[in-house]
Amino acid sequence: METALYLPVKRFLESAGLVVKGEVCGCDIVALDDGEPAAVIIGELKESFTLELVLQAVERTSTADEVWLAVRASKRGRGREGDARVKKLCRLLGFGLLAVTATDKIEVVVEPVPWKPRPNKAKRSKIISEHRRRKGDPAVGGSTKRPIMTAYRQQALACAFAMLAAPARPKDLKPLIPDAPKILQGNVYGWFEKVERGVYQLTETGRTALITWADHLPNEPSLQTVQNTEQSVA
Repeated sequence: METALYLPVKRFLESAGLVVKGEVCGCDIVALDDGEPAAVIIGELKESFTLELVLQAVERTSTADEVWLAVRASKRGRGREGDARVKKLCRLLGFGLLAVTATDKIEVVVEPVPWKPRPNKAKRSKIISEHRRRKGDPAVGGSTKRPIMTAYRQQALACAFAMLAAPARPKDLKPLIPDAPKILQGNVYGWFEKVERGVYQLTETGRTALITWADHLPNEPSLQTVQNTEQSVA
C-alpha cells in the first residue's frame, strides 16, 4: 500500500533537516524547512510509476518549491522507475524521483533540479530536412500499420513510375528526382536492377510497389515524359 512508503520517505526528508507531515491539504507528504518564508517540499506516493502520479505532481508545482515522486522499487530493477524515458520526464518537469526498496531503503533515482535537454543539432536538422523534402502530407500522424511515406520513399516511387515503360539512366531522372542516382544504386527496397552499365530497369517488386502505393504516385506531367527520355541508351 502507498501508506507503507510514507515512513521511509519521511525519514529521508527529515534527514535533510525538514519537518515532515502527512496528508496536508490533499498532499501525501508536505515538508517545510525553518526558513522564512518556508521552503515547501511536496511528495506524492504510488506503488508504481503511473500517469496519475505525474498528474498529481504537476498539480503541486504551483505551490511547491520541490516536488518528489516516490514509488515502490520493483523486483530485479525492471520497473518503470528504471526506464530512461521516465528519468528524462522527471528531469524535464523538475521532479525528484525516489524508489523505496523492500527493506525500506531509499534510492534517489532523479534529483529535483531544473533541467534543460542538450540540443541534438544533427537530429533537429534531420527532422527539418525530412519535413521540407516531403511533397504534401503523405503520412497520417499516429500510423502504425503501414510503412511511413518518407521523402526517400516518395522519390523512389517517382523513379519507379518514370521507369515503368522502359529502363532509364540515373542522370536522366536526376533533373526531376534529385536523389535518383543514390536511390537506383542503393536499391534499398529491391525495386530496381542494373541491366547494363549505367542503365536500370524496374523489377517485379518495383511494379508491385506501384500498385501497393498507387495513391501516392506522382502526378506531375513532367515525370511521365521521363519515361520517353533517352530510351536509345544501348
